[in-house]
Amino acid sequence: MGWIVSVWLLHFMATNVSPSAQLRVVARDPKRTRERILAAALKEFSAKGLAGARVDQIARRARINKRMLYHYFGNKNDLFKAIMRRKLEQRVTWATAAPDDPGETLTHWFSLACEDMDWVRLMEWEALAVGDGPILSEAERKRAFDSGVAKLRQVQVKGLLPKNLDPRHLLLSLLGLTAFPLAFPQFTRLVTGMSPRDQAFRKRRIEFLRAFAAWLRPERDEGRLSGRARHPGPR
Repeated sequence: MGWIVSVWLLHFMATNVSPSAQLRVVARDPKRTRERILAAALKEFSAKGLAGARVDQIARRARINKRMLYHYFGNKNDLFKAIMRRKLEQRVTWATAAPDDPGETLTHWFSLACEDMDWVRLMEWEALAVGDGPILSEAERKRAFDSGVAKLRQVQVKGLLPKNLDPRHLLLSLLGLTAFPLAFPQFTRLVTGMSPRDQAFRKRRIEFLRAFAAWLRPERDEGRLSGRARHPGPR
């Protein structure tokens, strides 16, 4: 009987740790705790938007209490900004690593978007909430897009994209080519008969993006024009 009491006492002690003791245990690995909070917040924000997300749900997902969350991030808006900052850093890195070839760039961004649907949904929630009004971390995000425009200009100078296209509208169009089918799965299904989650759709989309980029290459137009010059129509 004595060993039963001992086991019961150990179980009671393990499951009835005070909140302060729990905080001390979590605080031993602050980096890991911070990562758990960010991962949980991204899931909550992408599912419900900034306005609908609840701090207590984020804390529950991260397996901490709200006091610990506030200790790391202050409030919900600061937590959202931290997520945006991390995502921007990722995308700047990805943009820097993206190849100059337009076909490879398009497939590069499409594949990354497929792997980060939480980000796609988060952007949809933001659009519903603020429309074309001010957004969080707007200056940082504007700089990131300006970098993308600058890179497209360099690609145009190299002759890989037509120089007569406005690089800002070109970037906007490339974003639509890669993100729209994922952001609006109902349209994708109605048009193609497939879900954007289907591997068959993604394979065909990548093939299309490569072909579309090849069609945009300036030398294609030059070849077409020179072909016309060599083979004039009937007089």
